[in-house]
Amino acid sequence: MTNFALTVKCPSTRGIVAAIANYLAEHGCNITDSSQFDDTETGNFFMRVSFVSEEDRTLAALEEGFAATAKGFSMDYAFHDEAEKMKVVIMVSRFGHCLNDLLYRWRIGALPIEIVAVISNHMEYQKVVVNHDIPFHHIRVTKENKAQAEAQQMSIIEETGADLVILARYMQVLSDEMCRKMSGRIINIHHSFLPSFKGANPYKQAFERGVKLIGATSHYVTADLDEGPIIEQETVRVTHAQSNNDYVSLGRDVEAQVLARAIHAHIHRRVFINGSKTVVFPASPNSYASERMG
Repeated sequence: MTNFALTVKCPSTRGIVAAIANYLAEHGCNITDSSQFDDTETGNFFMRVSFVSEEDRTLAALEEGFAATAKGFSMDYAFHDEAEKMKVVIMVSRFGHCLNDLLYRWRIGALPIEIVAVISNHMEYQKVVVNHDIPFHHIRVTKENKAQAEAQQMSIIEETGADLVILARYMQVLSDEMCRKMSGRIINIHHSFLPSFKGANPYKQAFERGVKLIGATSHYVTADLDEGPIIEQETVRVTHAQSNNDYVSLGRDVEAQVLARAIHAHIHRRVFINGSKTVVFPASPNSYASERMG
């Protein structure tokens, strides 16, 4: 049996869940997991359904047949084959903790993605990337060549057919044009618990304020710097005894974890953009399982 997922966003009204469930049942499908959210403030309805086709229906056939049901509720919808791995481009600068964490999770199957390229404005991680048999692209970025460099980046993204771009501590601001073109398809990790401690040296700012919690935020990239819809956040407790360097080390760990969780949610189609916010559904059973343990 083939495992599929259906994602739906539409205006809220009665009968949506029943219509979806009836359609799937009538077409030989059995629902294995389902999440839904009715946003009373915006009037939007969101739903994600995992199901198996017990009669070997194809994705194309299910999609085509669903059109009439979707039209009746003005649905924005998509069917997905859960075995298909999303194509990903990772962009990194000189901080490698998130990149290394993603490579490990990818290697053991904890993040079922296809890494089609790594782009960096520095050379530090060329060897580690190439050793994983992943294409490495060094694109130097300066004030003078920024537009040209971004055009090269977009060319790689388009030629590889990447569905998602991950900024794994890529320390360059993307243009408004690129953010708009890739809306909902670029995920960033921010080294603080937004909206606090923006800008340079966030951990130093946190240290000087004597905070008891530091954290990280992963969000979609928009033209408004670090203001995109938040996908995942986490904190770690610190005390007066920790140094500024302790803050940095603890921060690296939480950044890697938060970015991985955000990517996991996105590639399993659990995230829905809802204005300036997101709806993030819980993971389906067995979706965290790795292909191997090391």
